[in-house]
Amino acid sequence: MRVHEDVGPGLLESVYDNCMRREFKRTGVLFTRQTSLKVMYAGAVVGQSYRPDFVVEGAVVVELKSVSSILPVHIAQALSYMKLSKLEIGLIINFNVEYLIRGVKRLILTRSP
Repeated sequence: MRVHEDVGPGLLESVYDNCMRREFKRTGVLFTRQTSLKVMYAGAVVGQSYRPDFVVEGAVVVELKSVSSILPVHIAQALSYMKLSKLEIGLIINFNVEYLIRGVKRLILTRSP
């Protein structure tokens, strides 16, 4: 929320990415950025170019957006990152909103028994 309050809505996603990295470091939050995820199929790596914006505290996939609205494709992308990283919790944060609470989408990946 601090990033949104300080710089406001409507900027490029890369600006928010830079701000979030600084905020995570400033507050001591552990994170990785743009970690390459492998896509496996039938025991072989078939892709490695998928990179979530952040994985926070080794537990939450965080995808940043600066769009007019969160679309189903954004949700599908985040869910795929969650599945590939084997993490069950994800956040999509869309900074292009007047009030940040309206731009946050929480995702939970449910596993089949």
